[in-house]
Amino acid sequence: MVKGDSTRQRILGQGLEIASERGLAGVSLGGLAGRVGMSKSGLFAHFRSKEDLQVELLRAAEGALRREVAPAMAEPEGLPRLRALVGRWLGWAARSGLPGGCPLYGAAFELDDAEEGPVRAYLTSSKDAWTGKLEGLVGEAVGLGHLRKDLDVGQFVWRLEGLYLTHHVSQRLMRDPDADTRAHVAFEDLVVSSLPRGAPDPEGQDEQRSR
Repeated sequence: MVKGDSTRQRILGQGLEIASERGLAGVSLGGLAGRVGMSKSGLFAHFRSKEDLQVELLRAAEGALRREVAPAMAEPEGLPRLRALVGRWLGWAARSGLPGGCPLYGAAFELDDAEEGPVRAYLTSSKDAWTGKLEGLVGEAVGLGHLRKDLDVGQFVWRLEGLYLTHHVSQRLMRDPDADTRAHVAFEDLVVSSLPRGAPDPEGQDEQRSR
């Protein structure tokens, strides 16, 4: 890695920690420059504007999320892979060293009423891509017969993303010590309700839950 790339990654790493705790609006060019030990003009050599920096912070957050969930893709296709990905998605930010929770969903709350612009456009595109990934995994599980053929994939993912948001609020705002357990139980309830009628869970987790 050349020095310029290393400096840029250091800036983004520090900026992502701030954004995790204070939101994108909390990342000022001057404050970030001071945190990484460089001048504001030096920071401008890497990012043309505050909007450019915010887009790159969202891109960095996406990269951190992808790295966290990547091991799930080594699991067998279908329900095992979906379960593994959801397990790694819930609480991923804390495991990635971000002190304030998921910057992507934090930005969604922050920008939901914002005017159209490059930062909001990037975030909505990112959200569409993630939803598409989840729908693809659920669709694979349907195609393999792990979930019922008539399952409304879009509705399943809508409920799954709602579950993630509830977990985020319970864990971060309410500091509920049972947030992880409740989220995993809720996901398993969603899965069990979506299994082929009369068919056993391919991983046997419905039987384990009934004991």
